[in-house]
Formats: sequence, C-alpha cells, structure tokens
Amino acid sequence: MSVRPGGGSRPPIELSKRQAAVLRAVVTGYVGEAAPIGSRTVARLLPVNLSAASVRSVLGELAELGLLDQPHASAGRIPTERGLRLFVDALLPPAELAPLERRDIAWRLDSSGADEILHVASGLLSQHTRQLGFVVTPRIDRLVLRHVGLVRLSSERLLVVLVSHTGTAHRRVVETPEPLTQADLDKITAVLSERVEGRTLPEVRDLLAREAEVLRHQANRLLELAVCVGRRALAAADDAAVDLVIETRLALLEQPEFRDPRRIRDLFEAVETKARLLEVLDRMLEEDGVSVAFGEEIEEPSLRHCALVAARYGSPGGVRGTLGVIGPSRMDYPRIVALVNHLSRAIGQKLSAGADGPTT
Repeated sequence: MSVRPGGGSRPPIELSKRQAAVLRAVVTGYVGEAAPIGSRTVARLLPVNLSAASVRSVLGELAELGLLDQPHASAGRIPTERGLRLFVDALLPPAELAPLERRDIAWRLDSSGADEILHVASGLLSQHTRQLGFVVTPRIDRLVLRHVGLVRLSSERLLVVLVSHTGTAHRRVVETPEPLTQADLDKITAVLSERVEGRTLPEVRDLLAREAEVLRHQANRLLELAVCVGRRALAAADDAAVDLVIETRLALLEQPEFRDPRRIRDLFEAVETKARLLEVLDRMLEEDGVSVAFGEEIEEPSLRHCALVAARYGSPGGVRGTLGVIGPSRMDYPRIVALVNHLSRAIGQKLSAGADGPTT
C-alpha cells in the first residue's frame, strides 16, 4: 500500500527519533481527544519513558519547526498542517483492518448486485470511519457496454438502460421518432444490443452514424428505427458525466469540528456542486495508491478545514473511478488510509469479476 501526499512544496524536515515519537504521540492524542494535548498525555503515549521536562523541551523544538501549535498560552499542543503532512508522509504507522471488519466488508459487497455495489461502498466508508464516505462513478464514455434495454413509458417516451460489462446500469429518458409499441421496442432492443456489445459509447455512436448513412439508400424500417432510436439514446449521454454517490451525511455530523454551521454548509455546498470536489480529486490522484490532502493543499475554500483520503478503483489502464473519505483534518489517518486502500482493491476485484461473468 502506498500513500501519496496531496500537495505541499516545502523542503522535507529531518526529525530525531525522539522528535518523531513525540510528534506521533501528539497526533494520536489529538485525534482521540479532539483537543490540545498536554505534556503528561504525550508522556503516557510514548513508547519510551521521558521526563515531563524532556517532553516539554521536544514539544518546543517541534513548535519551532512549525509542526505544532499552541492555541492558548495555557493550552496543550495541536499539530499544524505541516505537522500532519510530515506525520502522513513519514510517520504513518502500518495499519490493518480487523478480521471482523474485513468479513463485514466482504459479506456486504458479495451480497450486493453490480448496480448496488458503489452505494454499498459509500455506506461502508461512512459506517467504518464516522466521516463522509463517497464514491465517484467512472465516466460513462470509458465503459465497455454489454446490453441496452428499452422500456416504453408512453407512446413517445422511452426509458433507455445502458448496462456495462461490469454490470452497472445508466438510465436516461428520450423521445421516440414516432409512436412505438413494446413489441417494436423489443425488436429494436435486439438490433441495438448486437451493436452495443463489447463497444464503448463513442464506438457505438460512430457505428450507428455509419449505418444511418448507409440506410439513406435502403428501405429497412426496423433497422432505420433502431438506428434512429439508438442515436437519440446515446446522444443524450454526457460523456464526461459522473455520479457522486453519498449514502449518508449523518456520521460526519458527530464530529465536533462540524458543529459550526458555516463549516458544514460549506462542505455540503462543495459536495452538492460536485464539480468542485471532482476538480480537487483530479489534482490529488495523479497516480495509483491512496492520497491524502488537507487544508491549503486542497485549493478549494469550502474544503479549507477538511481532509480528503482518496484512491482510484478499477483495473489499471481500464475504467477507473474514485472513492474516499472527507472529514476534519483531525482524522485517524492510519486506519482510514488502510480502509480506503482495502475497499479500492475490493471494489476493483468485484467489478472485474462482474465484467468476466456471464451476461444477465
């Protein structure tokens, strides 16, 4: 498992073993207590015995390096964004999910149909982190299609269902060129499914455009209708469109940082706008592995007080989506990084198995 930084351009800081241990203890205590951490608490969390005077001395050194802050003169210390970045990049202890968590995740994913799996994954991320779990679907134009379904809503309106090789379904409503019965639609479905199987959305569009040109000199009503309906259905798709799947926002509200109405409003606005969050994720996720970003690194004012832990899912070189967690910068990074990494791999394997399975 690799963890990539989300940003930051300052030169690296070399810490002594004692300084590293104290910084790790401050971050651990801050995550658990959601409050500044005093020297006594730090001393209890250290793997070696240090006197209170020695702990206070090291805390001062870390503060001078810009890694710790002291909100008030009489308060304990909290990690700065620079301190958190160093912790994530260099001091993150290895973490494994508990066997019970792994079994729960496996059972929930195995019990889900292909069209439900991304919603289930989003719910699992929220449930197991008490933060805001999210999943971004792959762009539809990059999906290899398996089947198309047409359902008559009225004499002139159709529900079009495009099913990918991973089993996910994409739906849209289109107008028909003329009134059609369900019997007509069943015949058109058979014609279109032959052309859709094994092709991407742009490839099917190109094929239907060529067939439309050929049909100008032929009389084949069924094929002409099929091509016309198919072109309308596929033209209605936004190639770059993705869905942001969020099953619940309630867990995030338990975090003390989001008792501030402005913070929660800004976060929900960024999520609802979607485009802003997707831009942030595109900047973060240039390579494989789990990425972590927070604060100024995110470059989005509405997420200024948040942290993002995210990873791609799907096969390398194939269709890729994104999943992750949004929460306060006071986050249990070892555990959440492990969870995001585990789920990204599990979802990729599940979707790959669906793509190799029999057509349903």
